[in-house]
This record gives sequence, C-alpha cells and structure tokens, in this order.
Amino acid sequence: MSSISANDLKTKGISAIEAALSDAPEAIVSVRGKDKFVVMDLAHYHYLRECELDAALAETRADLAAGRFTKESVDEHLAWLDQACSN
Repeated sequence: MSSISANDLKTKGISAIEAALSDAPEAIVSVRGKDKFVVMDLAHYHYLRECELDAALAETRADLAAGRFTKESVDEHLAWLDQACSN
C-alpha cells in the first residue's frame, strides 16, 4: 500500500494523493511517522461500502434462516428498548 506523509500532503496537496493512488487503490497517510489515515478513490470507497452492505444482508439472511429473530409489536419493542437503556 502506498504511503503519504502529512508533510507531503501539506506541501504537495491533492497531487500527493493522486500520485499515491496511481498504483494502488488505497494510501496510508502518516503523521509524525505513525500511520493515521487511509485515503482512497471514491469508486473504491463505494465498492467497499457495497461489500459491507452485501455482508450485512448475508448475515441477516443467515439469522432469518436460523430463526434468530423476534416478532413483536412496536409497543413491545419500545418497552424492550426502555428496559435495555435503563440498565
């Protein structure tokens, strides 16, 4: 993965990010020698978000298939939330 120092980012601006992303989908931004942030192309970000949503959907389908869900009314759910939040 490419790396950009905070100083390079400060002096070169967006061109430092563009250069780092020219050969990798993500780049790490280091601050005072420590990895602190990750930057990426917006299309890659959208791809990762879609992967997260696909994983959540698969987990939900598995929970439904395994019977790991509760059927309750809105009032019952609100009462459960009140109880859970008061503990």
